[in-house]
Amino acid sequence: MLIDAHAHIFTRIHGQTGAGPTRGLGYGRIRIGREVLRAIPPSGARTAFTAETLIAHLDWAGVDAAVLLQGPYYGACNQYALEAMQRYPDRLWGAAYLDPWAPDAASLFARGSILPAFRAVKLECSEPTGLFGLHPEADLGATALDWLWHELAAQGLALVLDLGAVGSRSYQTDAVRGIALRHPGLRIVVAHLGQPTPRAEADPALWTLWRAQIDLGLLPNIWFDCAALPAYVAAEGYPFPSAGRYLRVAIEQIGAHKVMWGTDLPGMLVHATYPQLVQLAHEHTCFLSVSDRARVLGENALAVFAPA
Repeated sequence: MLIDAHAHIFTRIHGQTGAGPTRGLGYGRIRIGREVLRAIPPSGARTAFTAETLIAHLDWAGVDAAVLLQGPYYGACNQYALEAMQRYPDRLWGAAYLDPWAPDAASLFARGSILPAFRAVKLECSEPTGLFGLHPEADLGATALDWLWHELAAQGLALVLDLGAVGSRSYQTDAVRGIALRHPGLRIVVAHLGQPTPRAEADPALWTLWRAQIDLGLLPNIWFDCAALPAYVAAEGYPFPSAGRYLRVAIEQIGAHKVMWGTDLPGMLVHATYPQLVQLAHEHTCFLSVSDRARVLGENALAVFAPA
């Protein structure tokens, strides 16, 4: 089974970041505050990536299922994600969007309005495009958030965290370790393999921070997805050899049973086609045994997001 553990869908861009609101400008372009950039390929008059577009990509590349993640950058769309999962229950699994620092977060969660059919909750913590840009004093280790970790564990929901760039304020490795130790029944996934980059690799202090974050995977209830790795080494061009090297370093450190494949669609489509990304998944895991490759390419995601 081939499962993309990190994908996004949206009918429009209507998010909010620390730099300002995000809005679609058409043909794959978006505006963030005053900056205009390309988010996805110019494949249509609207800057959108619908559930049907994602399903078409899964079919094109021979991928069985995908995990839908959300965050402030594209704009929260719990209802749309829920409807997509209901239309394609065997192909799409999802993580609900929640801002735990919003005044009504606990009551929203308690009412159950984000929970039907969702397998997880995602916190996009990165500073440029996530919650830490909206909440400058945010602290994952604060006792005020213990209610959330307790509820997720009690309801069997996983927690997905994007902790941002190595060395940034959102890169709260120790806080995540504390959450995992206090709530051993909570399944936690750290996105983007902790964001290894050539800049971080060239700086011994930053590389130590990255290796320390990967060490979280030695805990029994923490996994990593490896979404967007080619984007961090985009200057290399296809087949992005450093992305494969970073993946191998992490797997050798924590084991193939703690890493899951993901792409970060649709943003990654500005770097490669989806079949090319699938081909990279196979090439970058060719050093593994058949059984370990199966774990990375699908079995780990199945265990975390669809436990028996």
